[in-house]
Amino acid sequence: MIYEFLADGFEEVEALTPLDMLRRAGADVKTVSITENRTVMGAHKIPVVADLTVKELTKETPEMVILPGGMPGAKNLRSSKEVCRLVSETLEAGGFAAAICAAPFILGELGLLRGKRATCYPGFEKDLKGATLAEEKVVRDGKVITAAGMGVALPFGAELVAALFGKEKAAAILDSIRAD
Repeated sequence: MIYEFLADGFEEVEALTPLDMLRRAGADVKTVSITENRTVMGAHKIPVVADLTVKELTKETPEMVILPGGMPGAKNLRSSKEVCRLVSETLEAGGFAAAICAAPFILGELGLLRGKRATCYPGFEKDLKGATLAEEKVVRDGKVITAAGMGVALPFGAELVAALFGKEKAAAILDSIRAD
């Protein structure tokens, strides 16, 4: 089970691109609203209906949690005790935590980037507490995957697929969606 958390103000492309790619790969991904309302409003006023609300989650620890960026979406995710608890528990249980754009600051504030290479949207570097800043736009260090922003949503999604299903599967999905 994979959870992608959605909070009002999330960046739509950063949420929907990796979600689409993971589902193409056959992953069991559920979008999760952090409120009691399943409809979550994106940063650009695009409503998305989540699969679940945070209150509907099972006790099962997911194999991956995904945090899209956007503002105030990332700040809203950070304010959710349930999101923070699940991110920490997922990593402790050997699962993956993935965050894009501003959202890696959540991992930094939770102390989950200590000794890790990470990236984020420019301006949030100071919040990646304990991390070594990487120049790459998508960075996987162990079980932590971070990305710089909307412009790399596709490679971010591919990295999530590679982490769970291997590089060949990620390459096949990228090849299947090529425009040329």
